[in-house]
Amino acid sequence: MVHLIDTHTHLFVEEFDGDRELALIRAREAGVTRLFMPNIDDASVEQMLALCDEHEGCYPMIGLHPTSVDADWKIRLERVERWLHSDWRFYGIGEVGLDLYWDKTYLKEQVEVLHRQIEWALTYGLPLVIHCRAACSELLEVLSRYDKKSLTGIFHSFTGTEEEALRLLDYPGFMLGINGVVTFKKSTLPAVLASSVPLERLVLETDSPYLAPVPYRGKRNESAFIVKVAERLSEIYGVPMAGIASVTSANALKVFKIY
Repeated sequence: MVHLIDTHTHLFVEEFDGDRELALIRAREAGVTRLFMPNIDDASVEQMLALCDEHEGCYPMIGLHPTSVDADWKIRLERVERWLHSDWRFYGIGEVGLDLYWDKTYLKEQVEVLHRQIEWALTYGLPLVIHCRAACSELLEVLSRYDKKSLTGIFHSFTGTEEEALRLLDYPGFMLGINGVVTFKKSTLPAVLASSVPLERLVLETDSPYLAPVPYRGKRNESAFIVKVAERLSEIYGVPMAGIASVTSANALKVFKIY
């Protein structure tokens, strides 16, 4: 059995309340040995930490998701920051970033929140897990204010163009997170990966409970399904599953500084 790492799962959210333990068992049986969990907002921290405290191989992160940035963003960010300063160990600053897909009302505030959380990452020497939806140019503008070599992390759920891939890969400390989208019939991602992105710059993720891969598309996603993502990458790169697992897992451990 190959050993895989899910670098992005929200196993602590309510969608798993009915079978969270079984989902963990299924993940282990599928060969998923480590699960990294990005926080969403100030209200989701405690359940995430409780889950990670109870289960070996679960790793928490801390951050305020861009879609959680609203009129009360200062208060919410302060609450999240208090957790960062606590005795808990966090493995990354995430999930952070910019999201202009649904609404641009709080773009200025999203940018400010992202800057603050980048500073957290630099201060604590932690990787960033960056969400970017319909905001690639705005994200690159924010990142341009920092030394490319000083930032590390994952560009979560990469689904962009060849040009966007090359611009993001220009940040040497970052990997691209690949999830179930790569299995979708109309996805252009396989072609972009094959032409522009070396396997050594990829990590696997599910973003569960979202973005379930084919043949589970439309259902709730879970970490066990990451096998389907690895299988598709095996086809794209012409590398056996064992090679996909070995390289992407090594990439993940490098990002999260687990040796």
